[in-house]
Amino acid sequence: MRIAGAPISWGVCEVPGWGHQMEPGRVLAEMRALGLAATELGPDGFLPGGARERDELLASHALGLVGAFVPIVLHDPAFDPVPVIDRALDGIGGVLVLAAATGLDGYDERPVLDTKAWSTLLANLDAITARAAARGRLVTLHPHVGTVVERRDEVERVLGGCSVPLCLDTGHLLVGGTDPVWLARFAAPRIAHVHLKDVDVGLAQQVLKGDVTYTNAVKDGLYRPLGDGDIDIPGIIRTLEDAGYEGWWVMEQDTILTEEPAEGAGPYDDVRRSLDFLSRVAR
Repeated sequence: MRIAGAPISWGVCEVPGWGHQMEPGRVLAEMRALGLAATELGPDGFLPGGARERDELLASHALGLVGAFVPIVLHDPAFDPVPVIDRALDGIGGVLVLAAATGLDGYDERPVLDTKAWSTLLANLDAITARAAARGRLVTLHPHVGTVVERRDEVERVLGGCSVPLCLDTGHLLVGGTDPVWLARFAAPRIAHVHLKDVDVGLAQQVLKGDVTYTNAVKDGLYRPLGDGDIDIPGIIRTLEDAGYEGWWVMEQDTILTEEPAEGAGPYDDVRRSLDFLSRVAR
């Protein structure tokens, strides 16, 4: 399997006040010690310097770059996302993983889009997909809690209304009310990137009903090491592999840290347990 990591599994996040932020040197060293082959980029500023310095730092840890998560407002007729997309395509290798951001900080509130906003969103997604393809690059849309594409009806509206490939994030889909097993079966040809999470379904339902915020649910252990939650991870992997999926499997269990973890503990141990689970699945 083509298994990569993501800094958010080490608590590194673009949301202001998310929690303790670990230094890149330790995060990258732990990724490599666990046997991961590559990583997503992480938020702006996490890896220091320009593209050359970033690539040298990754190479010093024997890690490749599979892409980057880029939240951007796509539904506002007054905002042109193309300059942001062009800078991302210029500076980031691999898959551009878009989230349809609300324009608000964090993922605990989101607006309801009107018809004009939806038309703008879908048109922007088609234009960005074509722009990236013309440069030999791949863009995916990541349905994500706290963005304007979160719920099942919104995911289906994107599938029916534009051609953008999807990033299937097993956790965010479930929290937003979409069964990721169903989506893997129904839309396999549209899935070009995968984020693997396991989830406490009880906490996910509380977020979906609005009884607890997304941030507080993450603090309470919404995301679990693979095999410790309620998602059929093996079924999703089998379905996509059987459908010819050739992309990366990105280990991504969002976490919030309150302090620097002890060596070999915290995120390192959680990712190790997930990798042990995947090794059993792959046998």
